[in-house]
This record gives sequence, structure tokens and C-alpha cells, in this order.
Amino acid sequence: MIELKNVSFDYGETPLFNGLSCAFEDGKLTCVVGPNGSGKSTCLKLCARLLRPEAGEIAVDGRSASAYDARAFARALAFLPQSRPLPAITVRSLVSHGRFAYLGLSHRLRPADEEAVESALRKTGMLDCAARELRTLSGGQRQKAYLAMLIAQGAQNLLLDEPMTYLDVRHQLELLELLHALRGAGKCVVMVVHDLALACEAGDRALLLHEGAPLYDGPAAALLASGCVETAFGVRPRPGGVRFERA
Repeated sequence: MIELKNVSFDYGETPLFNGLSCAFEDGKLTCVVGPNGSGKSTCLKLCARLLRPEAGEIAVDGRSASAYDARAFARALAFLPQSRPLPAITVRSLVSHGRFAYLGLSHRLRPADEEAVESALRKTGMLDCAARELRTLSGGQRQKAYLAMLIAQGAQNLLLDEPMTYLDVRHQLELLELLHALRGAGKCVVMVVHDLALACEAGDRALLLHEGAPLYDGPAAALLASGCVETAFGVRPRPGGVRFERA
């Protein structure tokens, strides 16, 4: 579980959050939505300690995020950013990177680490691609390879920034099935998405950020009927909630 308590953050002279409070629960898939510039990615980066809040506290599994050392934090929380490098390594090597926080001084994988890597490859359907170079994969396969790395990391809390970008419908469904399985195993899963209809259908909860604060924080299925979409985006859901028109 991740909790943000009265968190404030700004980029130089541009304030973004001023007392942001919200929580991401275990056993739930939370979709973070909002207009461009509302702080969706920044919220995840604050939770992942890539950014430091100006004020307030962020707790991970009941403990202040700042109290963890690097290895312990990596065992508690895994973050998949929107933009990632494409190193010239195999899929298996990439997934093995998820075990870094568990390795000893030799940095060699032990049997338990090898088993975790193999299990992650199997769960994501990437065993057949394990020996392939990452750069040779399609966009959907790469996303699954990076998700396998997160699974191998074994963290309780998983943050994903726009993991559906550039994926076709089939790969989106496959990725959602994996995320739902992780949520079903009791993990705290949080993802940033732009597709509101997808967020409402796939998520258990939705957090709608607007002007530095949660405009909506509740069941994802009730987001479109809440009236908050009109306020944040200036559009109105049509019946069915898939297409929009100007309010």
C-alpha cells in the first residue's frame, strides 16, 4: 500500500501539488487519469523516490519511503516509466535486472533468483523470446518483457506510467490480464492511462487529478457518471461512456 499525506511539490516557480493526499491499496488496480499537466506521472515519480516532495510524507507499506535504503525500497516498490532505454541485451538479461536488489557481492544469480526470472518469463508468455535481443521485439513484446522484469523484482507495489501507449488491442488485453492477475495476488498496482473508457472498465479504482488535487477518488466504474470528467476535461461522456463531445 502507498499513502501520500499532504504532499506538496513544484517545478521551480510552478506549483503542482499543494497538500495532495491519496492512497493506493493492496489488491486493487488503480488507474490515474487527468488532463495533460495534471501531475499523473509526477505523482508516480514521487512515490518511486525519483522526485522529492517539498512537504508532506509518502509511506510505502506503512513505512516512510525515505526510511528505506535503496535495496529494501526496490524490494518494496517497482516502477515502469513511460520512456525506457533499449539496451542491446536479451530478454532474459533484462528480466534478470529485476533481481538486483536481492544479489550478493558477487552479483551472481542464485537458484532462487533464476527461479524468479523463469517464473516471470512464464507468467508473461515470454519464455520463447527469452534468448532474443530486446531491440528485435515488437512494441507489445517489449512491454511484456519490461513487465516480466517488474514481476521478477518481487515488489508488493507496482507503478506503471502509461503502459498501454502504442499497444494494439490484443496486446492491451494481454497486458491487462497480467495486471489483473497481479492485483488478484494481492499486489498494489497503479497505472497512468489516458483512455478514460479503459480506466473505467479495467480499473478497480480511479484517481482523477485536476489542478493539483484529486477531483475524483473512488470506484472506477462510477467515474464517468460522477460529473468530474466534465469539470476536468470540458467534455461530456455520451451514453456508453466510450465517445465524448464538448460540454
